[in-house]
Amino acid sequence: MKNSSLKIKSKLWIVDQEDTFLGEGRIRLLKAIEEYGSITKAAGSMKMSYLKAWKLVQSMNRTAGKELVIKTSGGKGGGGTTLTKKGKSAIEMYQKLNNSCQQFLDVEFEKLMKDF
Repeated sequence: MKNSSLKIKSKLWIVDQEDTFLGEGRIRLLKAIEEYGSITKAAGSMKMSYLKAWKLVQSMNRTAGKELVIKTSGGKGGGGTTLTKKGKSAIEMYQKLNNSCQQFLDVEFEKLMKDF
């Protein structure tokens, strides 16, 4: 079967023994937090509850052993949420790994499909 429209897809998760550290959804959440400067707005943009988003942030911070996201309380200028340098680095690392995996899979799939 020679079907050039076939492609291979995969999903990447970085996990520890207890929980998922990073995956597509968590990366989307980190990017949304960076974009909106707010967990509430980021969660809303993803149709996710604030509580779920906050629990995911806490889980990522705990697993990393360093804060990826910093939440500041309200005040005169209002509160907000920012990604730390480590948070931005986590996004970059995940994207590089994901791209490398996809490139590898594309090459391997192409090799295997020649004989299929």
